[in-house]
Amino acid sequence: MAGRDLRALFSTNDRGLSTAEAFTNRERQWELVAAALGEHLQRTADASFDVEDLEAPRDNVMMFHGIGGVGKTTLSRKFEAALASAEHRPAQWGEPTWAGEKVLPIRIDLSRAAGTDFERVVLAIRLALAGAVGRPLPAFDLALRRYWEHNHPGESLEEYVRRSGLRGKFAELLPQQMQAAVGEVVGALELPGFVGAAVGQVTGAVVRALRERRQTVRALAGCTRLADLLEAEPDLDALSYYPHLLAWELARLPPKKRVVPVILFDTFEDIGDRTHRDFERLLQRVVWLMPNALFIISGRARLQWADEGLQGQLDFTGPLAWPGLAARDIPPAHTAAVGGRQVLVGDFAPEDCDDYLARRLSRDGQPLISPDIRAVITARSHGLPLHLDLAISRFLELRRAGRTPTADDFDHAFGALIARTLSDLTADERHVLRSVALLDAFDLTLATRAAGLPHQAPAQRLTERPLVDENPYGLWPYSLHGAIRTAIRTATDHTDDRWTTADWTRAAERALAALGDQWTSTLAPSRILLIGCLRQGLRLARDHRLGLGWLAEAAWTYVGDSVWEPLAPPAPDEPAGSGMHTAADALVELLSALARRQHEHRERTAERLTAVIDTGLLPDDLTEMATYYLAKAQRDLGRSDASRTGMQRVAAGGGRLAPAARRGLAHLARLAGDFPTALDTARTLGWEGRHHRVLGDIWWTQGAMDPATAAYEAARAEAEQHGIAGERATTQAQLAFITAFTDPERADDELDLAGHLLSGLDLRATTLTTKIAALIRDAGTADDLDARARLLRAEISVGGLASAEATLELGLAFHHAILDAGDALDAALARLEELTQGGDYAYYTDIVYFMADRPLPTRPGPPALWLDGEGVTRDRWRSLVAARRGGTR
Repeated sequence: MAGRDLRALFSTNDRGLSTAEAFTNRERQWELVAAALGEHLQRTADASFDVEDLEAPRDNVMMFHGIGGVGKTTLSRKFEAALASAEHRPAQWGEPTWAGEKVLPIRIDLSRAAGTDFERVVLAIRLALAGAVGRPLPAFDLALRRYWEHNHPGESLEEYVRRSGLRGKFAELLPQQMQAAVGEVVGALELPGFVGAAVGQVTGAVVRALRERRQTVRALAGCTRLADLLEAEPDLDALSYYPHLLAWELARLPPKKRVVPVILFDTFEDIGDRTHRDFERLLQRVVWLMPNALFIISGRARLQWADEGLQGQLDFTGPLAWPGLAARDIPPAHTAAVGGRQVLVGDFAPEDCDDYLARRLSRDGQPLISPDIRAVITARSHGLPLHLDLAISRFLELRRAGRTPTADDFDHAFGALIARTLSDLTADERHVLRSVALLDAFDLTLATRAAGLPHQAPAQRLTERPLVDENPYGLWPYSLHGAIRTAIRTATDHTDDRWTTADWTRAAERALAALGDQWTSTLAPSRILLIGCLRQGLRLARDHRLGLGWLAEAAWTYVGDSVWEPLAPPAPDEPAGSGMHTAADALVELLSALARRQHEHRERTAERLTAVIDTGLLPDDLTEMATYYLAKAQRDLGRSDASRTGMQRVAAGGGRLAPAARRGLAHLARLAGDFPTALDTARTLGWEGRHHRVLGDIWWTQGAMDPATAAYEAARAEAEQHGIAGERATTQAQLAFITAFTDPERADDELDLAGHLLSGLDLRATTLTTKIAALIRDAGTADDLDARARLLRAEISVGGLASAEATLELGLAFHHAILDAGDALDAALARLEELTQGGDYAYYTDIVYFMADRPLPTRPGPPALWLDGEGVTRDRWRSLVAARRGGTR
């Protein structure tokens, strides 16, 4: 049903503006209601169903819960309209299966603003039945009349109905029917002297007649508990049991008068809290005592009635009493009722948000809000309808001020979300909420520590609220709804207990310390925990200008595993200018550059690391880290002199990366063809310098594949022993690379293992090594190697990896040497000479000449210093080509 949006209508003088009250179809929720109502009708129609059975489990209630502003009230109203009339039911919702049944929706707003008390709830139900049934309900009416006269002396029910706002088109029928009920009882008991007497006297006579089992009251005698209720003190507690009389009266209606009430309680969170459940107890009795009515409740939290821990606070508790409420929540995506009666009202999908915004404001049938503005609002809303409504109000406000709204006007959060979110939270829960707004995800311990509270109870209560999402498989299972978190962190807060800047800083310090404690206190910290703590910790330290603390040590652990998961947190919500201003800023940029180098050109990596070093913000050891990886990037770019300077500086410093820097110097010596120096250095490196891998890198260039294989196998074993996943994958890729020259069948297995070890790792250079190895494995036998090589060249050029490019050309030359393809081999040599003209990898051209058994030409620069001399090296490479020519795959 679409009506006029009055708030929008009265926000503008533009009479050509259409302000339709848009409703995004909630088909899934309707399907659940329709299925539940169908099951309810089938259950109550069964001959064994008895409304006076007070022990049978109840399955006549559904709970729709979700965060404030998600659209629960709109949905409740839509249910009411759709149940009342087919014309108000969206076409997408389909036809109901209960055609012919008279369904009576009765919606009752329990919000504090509506001022609804329990008396009004009972009267609202009876008023709705007055028009639907059209006849007295004597048992209930007699009891209610007695209650009214006792508790409202001198105030007629007619006057109360007129004054209270319960007046409707059937309001005048209720007093008439109640008076008629009393008259019928007086007539049945033949008590002419009682006409006009107080109803208390009449009920006394009825009770005596029921106790004496007179035939004159046989119409009421079937209600076994009527006499007890009429004898009870007519107070509010007794009133809460009168709905049993309503259920009994409804059950005995003739078929033509039969009606099925569907009672919708909205804003259930406003009836009290988890300590004061008096109102909730009364409402629960209504639900229990009217099993032939279906109740659809909406509120912010799940119904806890199936929780056995509430025994004593409510009359009917536990999973045996409420089996449907004990079942798991039905999520928004669920399309069928499966016995569960707790339904989460989820956020709008992006397309629903856009549709909602397009239809709310229009002119001449065209959306007034442009697509670019709708896109920003949708992204900012995280699917929360309240955010959409606030954005629409802002749109009209900007137009009223004479401005043309732009997308930038909506790239922010709304403070109204804060007040709406905090409205029903306790002081401690609000404190925890603000604290966890600093975190991407959290558990109870982290939330409690961040809040600085001595006990977990407030955090536990907060996690049970629908504004907290739960992922039981996450490292930390809880996270705040995106729109709520953004509002809490960035929107202007006008609440009485709002935090100062110092409060936010202290909370950030507590949260950062708590994350550090989780990482350092774990007996066997996992890589997942490290990455999670780093991601959250870096953001806290950067956004709140905190010291590095444990983040420095965690950064070293991150680098040591050579895995390179992305770490950079999102951009700050409120950027404090561009550039790096604190050590945390510099550390974020350093680790981001190291991770992104797997996806960026090495030139970009070098620029970023240079900028980090130039700030001077990092402590000496982390500056050393930046210097080392800058030297590695420079080596990859072919800038050997600059790389050597950096490696020497780090090696001379004697810090944690000194062994790695000495390894880098060994690599630089190998690149220059100074193999004796590289070998001497490799023998001094030890595990920290990855000595076995460096030896393998040296031996294969000599054509000595057996010692190279042994070295790589030893390197892989050491990496496994130390639990360094990145090193293990790298050495395995190198092992696959050299076996591709010697044993293509074994290379298949080694490549499979390399692919397995690389799974989940982000190592671009190592991945390229496996692709080059696959090409070498197929050398001399495949027809598509040139095409594959072209694709690999493009991929390598994106990363700026000069070493990989030269190695690819070496592998392609091996293929052409096997086929004795002179022209293709000459082209490969020309490409290699162009790539190595700076001196690095110049010996690759020598290897190609060895493969083809050609004499070495004279070239500038110092010659390669082969470990076993040029002749032995030539024979080894030539024999590899000959072996492949004579072999078969």
